[in-house]
Amino acid sequence: MIDFNFFRIAFLCMLFVGCGEGSSFSSQGKQAAGAQPPNIVLIVVDDLGYGDLGCFGQQILQTHHIDRLAQGGMRFTQHYAGSTVCAPSRASLLTGKHPGHVSVRGNQPAPQLLKDEEVTIAEALGKAGYTSAVVGKWGVGHPPAPDDPARNGFDHAYGYINMWHAHNFYPEFLYENAEKVALAGNVNDDGYDFSKQHPQGLPEGTGVAREKGTYVLGEFEKQALGFIEDNKDKPFFLYLALNMPHTNNEAGYVLGDGQEVPMVQMDGKLVADYGTYGEHDWPNPEKGFATMITLLDQTVGLVEQRLAELGLTENTMVVFVSDNGPHQEGGHRVDFFDSNGPLRGSKRDLYEGGIRVPMIVKYPGKVAAGSTSDMPCASWDFLPTFCELAGTEVPAGVDGISFLPTLTGKADEQRKHRWLYWEFYEQGGKQALREGDWKYVKLNVRDPEQPITQELYDLSKDLGETQNLIMDYPGVAARMDSILGTEHVPIEGVSLFAMERDAETAF
Repeated sequence: MIDFNFFRIAFLCMLFVGCGEGSSFSSQGKQAAGAQPPNIVLIVVDDLGYGDLGCFGQQILQTHHIDRLAQGGMRFTQHYAGSTVCAPSRASLLTGKHPGHVSVRGNQPAPQLLKDEEVTIAEALGKAGYTSAVVGKWGVGHPPAPDDPARNGFDHAYGYINMWHAHNFYPEFLYENAEKVALAGNVNDDGYDFSKQHPQGLPEGTGVAREKGTYVLGEFEKQALGFIEDNKDKPFFLYLALNMPHTNNEAGYVLGDGQEVPMVQMDGKLVADYGTYGEHDWPNPEKGFATMITLLDQTVGLVEQRLAELGLTENTMVVFVSDNGPHQEGGHRVDFFDSNGPLRGSKRDLYEGGIRVPMIVKYPGKVAAGSTSDMPCASWDFLPTFCELAGTEVPAGVDGISFLPTLTGKADEQRKHRWLYWEFYEQGGKQALREGDWKYVKLNVRDPEQPITQELYDLSKDLGETQNLIMDYPGVAARMDSILGTEHVPIEGVSLFAMERDAETAF
């Protein structure tokens, strides 16, 4: 069995032998500072936990290239996702609005889409002359049309449009600028019954492949690297939204293993290629999860390599972040690799494990290498940060603040959030607020058959949220509860405080 792709790994080894920080800097020393606005590469991965990276404490999974990114930039230890599942998290990230204000509040029910008046990162940067692309998983709301990325300001789009399609790592097709593009050798198996999970029928492209010829990650890499090269002479924004280490939930339902990885010939049969992880006595879903982490790590290395080759490293900000906490789907278990680290909870929770995620920013010469920030911030801060970086106006009505002062060593000029707010419509309905070191969690706000639960934690002393202090500090809890009411703005179609529409999803 080969160890992933021999040539790909050899290529990456050459990168990090020949393109270390010193040589990378020297090869671009002649690039004139400020010759053009800096490029922005935003890498968003899917369901990666706070504890899944070596630079955030992981002891088993190999993330050499991401760790190297952190060594060359700033690690944020108190960064929060926009939500605890993908659609509202991505909507919040793109619009700079927290989940009580953005128009997409959950993965269900339909219809939930970004409104025309909501300005995305791509639209804001477009006013500064940036060319933008989204490569990978769109999945912003339900049900998005094939041209939804273009409707929201992206000049180029390649990948999945609906979030269910993105479960399938061997899809029959992807979309490129609203047009279907077939992937060679991939054929879905129509013999499975998914009526329980998808009573309205499978969304387009969703399912489990019977024939597996093209693993989707390689297509995303080609598109992302090609976009960088095609736009090397002008400012660009690349939103690389990898659907890893998310599981194929449909495969999990019918096969018990949703962690789809590349295939390799062995004894005349195609089998999953777990590389060196195949030597371990682990369940196959855990081997697959580990393999996915290593594969996405290698993709980060390829992006860094292309930037270095084109002399763009010093004039490019690279941001790496997860869309929410780790999943327990497709046979994977959060505790197997300690995916949530010291945090409580996982995806779908508003405890720290569901919303606090790893975030890294590298921008040589501007962001101090090997630095760390403990400033509480959230993915709705990306839009104003990128606008300030590009020298363009921040759209009105956003909740985010620019953290560029923190990045550039001007912490004394950094504005701070008074509080950070989340809401989630599944599992009875939840709200959460962080104010200073206080964390307030309110559960069962939608379900009239369950009593509302209120919890208060001091994160400075109890990062794992184990000691509910609600009885000791009732005044703090009451004040924070009143803030929840000011931050939630109702939307049409679904209520945070009533169960008349089903908001649950099966993934």
